[in-house]
Amino acid sequence: MAENNEQKNKTKRERFVAIIENRTNKILDDLDSLGKCSNKKNYEYDANDVKQVFYEIEKKIKEIRSLFQEYSHKKNRFSLKKKSN
Repeated sequence: MAENNEQKNKTKRERFVAIIENRTNKILDDLDSLGKCSNKKNYEYDANDVKQVFYEIEKKIKEIRSLFQEYSHKKNRFSLKKKSN
């Protein structure tokens, strides 16, 4: 319960930083682990396998990036600019 109260007292920015750092580091660790699969002494794969893996990873990255960009675009408001004569 004390942990929940601490979390509630943090600003949105503080909560974001704490969560984004943890989640990003987990992803980076997982990518390091994925990289270990490249060892041809232990695994067999071809160029098509690698292409498929990175296609899926890049597709997901684009999807998530767009979520962040969508949010930042929602803040922008339309404004009809006056033409200068």
